[in-house]
Amino acid sequence: MTTQLTPPVEKRPATAAGPPPRPAPPRRPGAWTPWLYLLPALVVLGALLVYPVYQLGLISFLEYTQAQVSGGEPTSFQGFGNYTALFSDPQFWQVLLATVLFAAACVVTTLAVGCALAVLLTRVRALPRLVLMTTALGAWATPAVTGSTVWVFLFDPDFGPVNRLLGLGDFSWTYGRYSAFALVLLEVVWCSFPFVMVTVYAGIRAVPTEVLEAAALDGASQWRIWRSVTAPLLRPILVVVTIQSIIWDFKLFTQIYVMTNGGGIAGQNLVLNVYAYQKAFASSQYSLGSAIGVVMLLILLAVTLVYLRLLRRQGEEL
Repeated sequence: MTTQLTPPVEKRPATAAGPPPRPAPPRRPGAWTPWLYLLPALVVLGALLVYPVYQLGLISFLEYTQAQVSGGEPTSFQGFGNYTALFSDPQFWQVLLATVLFAAACVVTTLAVGCALAVLLTRVRALPRLVLMTTALGAWATPAVTGSTVWVFLFDPDFGPVNRLLGLGDFSWTYGRYSAFALVLLEVVWCSFPFVMVTVYAGIRAVPTEVLEAAALDGASQWRIWRSVTAPLLRPILVVVTIQSIIWDFKLFTQIYVMTNGGGIAGQNLVLNVYAYQKAFASSQYSLGSAIGVVMLLILLAVTLVYLRLLRRQGEEL
């Protein structure tokens, strides 16, 4: 009778580094295929976005005025001198504060009007809903220059019908600082609320009717149903709409420039975009204008990163 001997198992010496690392999983075939499809779009975005941003940052570190543009003087490197001059200018901080407050007012008003009309769309019949949607989308599709010009005419102290209806006589809305900002705010809300309205309306239609009916049977009012049931369910949509509105309203240019004639009397209605335009093109201080553009870019980049993180979190929740 023969016995089969098993070979001795070779014991590896224990090391302080722990067990040996696992081999990397094999790469799936075609892993680069999605990037090949995205390559043309990435090339276009790189040409239209990366290079201008690079030039913007480069000019912000140089002394670049009309003398350098015309070739009369050589371009010199200033380092952070332009940013030091910008941050030491009290007007910059005033304009930045006005931009933040004005953008916040536009965002809050736009969200309030858009959400209210979205709820209204769920309460009316098909024909009024169609009329409201068509009218709102028409306001949304109107170019900013055209809409701003029409609003200036409506509130014109001599020929505008609004002053006649309100009995304000020859009151000039663009003369005072706060009245001019209020007029621009109305135009911004008019052309921005349709996006909020349509998005929130789509979210409300996706809410299960059983939940709303149960809240109504428990005796909750319409405001309580919105605050305690609908709004929490719409929180991902509301967050995305809010972030997008912040980005759009913070970089506002056309409405302010057209309706206040370049920033109002003595620059009382300046926002950062118009302020950068005046520094770069009206004063030929292109380096200071570029520095303002870089500051705006960093602020909007931070907001965009928050927006992308919230989008990712929303996808995980869904």
